[in-house]
Amino acid sequence: MDLKIEVKKFSELSLAELYDILQLRSEVFVVEQDCVYQDIDGKDAEALHVIGWKNNKIVAYTRCFKPGYYFEQASIGRVIVKQSERKFGYGHDIMKASAQAIEQHYNTTNIKLSAQQYLIKFYESHGYRTVGEGYLEDGIPHIGMVKE
Repeated sequence: MDLKIEVKKFSELSLAELYDILQLRSEVFVVEQDCVYQDIDGKDAEALHVIGWKNNKIVAYTRCFKPGYYFEQASIGRVIVKQSERKFGYGHDIMKASAQAIEQHYNTTNIKLSAQQYLIKFYESHGYRTVGEGYLEDGIPHIGMVKE
């Protein structure tokens, strides 16, 4: 089954959508990855939300920021696919849709992200390359990656 993807500004999200997004982020980043950190960081209002739907449920998601907000370049973060849905390649679908959303909304293809290091090859398959040294973010090894 194909993923249905929508791109919304914060003000366009329904309360139910926002709740489901935050629930998925908590499920993956806090529970699955056993990482205690502040997911609700006050930045969602400035983001574009790229939402992947399957059977009326949110199963994939990213949030994107304009250049100069998070990094000098546009950025993609909070990249998530629900654990039970990862075998379908939805991570690739949501990353392609996120790059398209950044190009359409921010008129750039220059993107930076903070990647969990075990996903370097996944991001490289989308044209990203590592920059700088690895670092710990909330106790998880990360590295900067860019696509120009």
